[in-house]
Amino acid sequence: MKKFLAILLSLIIIIGATACSKTKKTDVTVNIGVLKGPTGMSAAWLMDQNDQKLSANEYNFTVAGTPDAITGQLINGDMDIAALPTNAISALYNKTEGKISVLGVNALGVLYILENGNSINSVSDLAGKTVLASGKGSTAEYVLNYILEKNGVIAEIVWAAEHSEAATLALKGDYDIVMLPEPFVTNVTAKSDAFRVALDLTEEWEALGNGELTMGGIAVRTAFLEEHPDAVKAFVDEYGKSVAFTNSQPEDAAKLIAKYEIAAEEVAKNAIPRCNIVWLHGKDYKAVLENFLGVVYDANPSGIGGKMPGNDFYLDY
Repeated sequence: MKKFLAILLSLIIIIGATACSKTKKTDVTVNIGVLKGPTGMSAAWLMDQNDQKLSANEYNFTVAGTPDAITGQLINGDMDIAALPTNAISALYNKTEGKISVLGVNALGVLYILENGNSINSVSDLAGKTVLASGKGSTAEYVLNYILEKNGVIAEIVWAAEHSEAATLALKGDYDIVMLPEPFVTNVTAKSDAFRVALDLTEEWEALGNGELTMGGIAVRTAFLEEHPDAVKAFVDEYGKSVAFTNSQPEDAAKLIAKYEIAAEEVAKNAIPRCNIVWLHGKDYKAVLENFLGVVYDANPSGIGGKMPGNDFYLDY
């Protein structure tokens, strides 16, 4: 269902883009951060448009390996817009008392359990096992802990500093079970036939009756939005076209993803179908994101900053 939704949204965006005239130039420079993974992959087309001077805004892109490399810059004003885990955006909203809000959801579930072997076929099979994981402090941690808890499973979780480190340790043979997001899943399985996708954690999440797994979103500084509303509107439009391009033309998108050193071309091409890249904004995302944040809050309030964000958190653009 989630893959069908991503494709449908992409087609709608493409049709809308062809029906409308080009976005008007704003003469505004936007400092924007994305992460290596689905959010960076979905922005590759926009990066290329920016390099060709075809984008409405002028963008200064930062591609980071972890959310921590971005959040500080967003708080101090060095960055205007950033792709981050949705729980981290909520935590920033609470920490800054509303100075950072969310523009939309850009990634659904991208987490998978890989195994070097054939013993893991259900969540219960993880009981007593050691699982290497990446994404501590992000939605990845809360999703994994929630799924284990609700299934009554106790496992030892070892956290790597970055997704790339977890992939490297798994390929070295240090761990037989590893939780990773795409495109690192494809990177590992492409390099080692021994590893297989054992569990799709999005399916496990939905099996618990929690609705869509809204893992990634776009944050914006409210001061920047108030000063440059047209630039933000232009970004929303252009980012939507970038998402549509990524989903509808994975081979061409993969070339751009490799160009900007987000992921290797072959890895990106094969990973895109499992990245669940979307662009839910305006009135299309609040209910599903609010539901997800509510589940995280019930499991661990600190995971979203101690309290549920107010209505002003969800921007309608």
